[in-house]
Amino acid sequence: MATVRVFNHHVHTSFYWLALVDAALFVMALYAGAYIHSLVALHPSSFQAMIPEIPNRALIYSVITVLCLFAMGLYEPRMREGRSGVLVRTLGGFATASLFTAGVFMLLPDVQQWRSILLYAVLLSFSANLISRIVFINLTDLEQFKSRVLVYGSGAAASTITSAMRRKTDRQGFTIVGFVRVDDEDPRVTGERVINLRQPLAEYARQTEIDQIVVALDNKRDQTPTDELFKCRLQGIKVMNLVNFFEREAGKILVDFATPGWMTLTEDLRSNAPSSLTKRSFDIVASSILLMSTWPVMLVTALAIWIEDGFKAPIFFSQQRVGLNGKAFQVRKFRSMSIDAEGDGKARWATPNDSRVTKVGAFIRRTRIDELPQIFNVLSGEMAFIGPRPERPEFVQQLAQQIPYYNSRHAVKPGITGWAQLCYPYGASEDDARQKLQFDLYYVKNQSLFLDLMITLSTVEVVLFGKGAR
Repeated sequence: MATVRVFNHHVHTSFYWLALVDAALFVMALYAGAYIHSLVALHPSSFQAMIPEIPNRALIYSVITVLCLFAMGLYEPRMREGRSGVLVRTLGGFATASLFTAGVFMLLPDVQQWRSILLYAVLLSFSANLISRIVFINLTDLEQFKSRVLVYGSGAAASTITSAMRRKTDRQGFTIVGFVRVDDEDPRVTGERVINLRQPLAEYARQTEIDQIVVALDNKRDQTPTDELFKCRLQGIKVMNLVNFFEREAGKILVDFATPGWMTLTEDLRSNAPSSLTKRSFDIVASSILLMSTWPVMLVTALAIWIEDGFKAPIFFSQQRVGLNGKAFQVRKFRSMSIDAEGDGKARWATPNDSRVTKVGAFIRRTRIDELPQIFNVLSGEMAFIGPRPERPEFVQQLAQQIPYYNSRHAVKPGITGWAQLCYPYGASEDDARQKLQFDLYYVKNQSLFLDLMITLSTVEVVLFGKGAR
């Protein structure tokens, strides 16, 4: 099982099919719920009368439920929770889906009747979902359903795979057959099978039924066996470099291995971006919905800050950040640190258990409430709803000198949330900035309205489970 590109975003095929199977099960659950309701009501013939109304309602219920489960992270290939965690997320997803579906059904005729039908449908679909999840886990664990990958190289570049993809969840759709040792390369791979080839690469790949070859060499110009790799391609074996492999499987661009040639010759970083009008419309609609649904929370937050620090203390915190094309702007947040947090005027990274964070601040940072005032930055056009998080000019200047392609993240507007916030925990160091940049570049290269919608839904999981907050 590999990945499939949906509107330019790499989606793991197995989870794509899981979502489709679940959607079909939920449609059938509503049909079954309607039939059970007719039997319980002792009017079996009433089911025939309901059939014309079922398709639309079943589609509504199915779509809402799949989206709610997605928002709980249940279609995320790198989810690491055990069975209890999956059960909690599933319960939360179905509870939310039930409320939303009930709200929609209230706008349609026969509310009382369909409320009972919905109850039966939820119980049936919940049971069916647990069964499908168990079958899915067992199937995806089978080697027969995984793509067989051979890594050509065993040096520093190849060892990136072993260090960054060491967990089982990181290798959801593929299995690594081995790493081919190359002459004049210092072996760095540990804990994996290192292969000393004694036959042509194409012949070995055919005999061992290799599906993909990842070229991960420290010195590509002198060591790449172009003729053998071309023969492999003629045999139907996919051949790709390390950067493309990580983009597809991990959703990030390896900045340390993305050469200027790759950055220049790859697809234009913004060729697949949604139109400015579409992107701006999405920003306004999403921000307006968020503002209307969270203004009571914002009001309570303001009161809490006042109560803790006094009514003369500032509620909001304004700070200069770098935005589109490197242009500076003032970002607005709820104040989560003490008033004199940077009394000496020196910019500092946030740290775990930072003493400058207030009691209210610790809570609003963990739940991301402190970010809500940035809605007004989005409405004014300084930010987007989805995009790389804006950084301070002092840090941008420092990081741009240390990290390749760092300024490329400024090719799009910064956002309230983004791909890096979903894929990497909160970071406050140069190494964290390097790791997050890899996800930001993936977004810059593959941005689309579909990816924006996916990130928006997945942010629910980040807020509910406090992922990455500090």
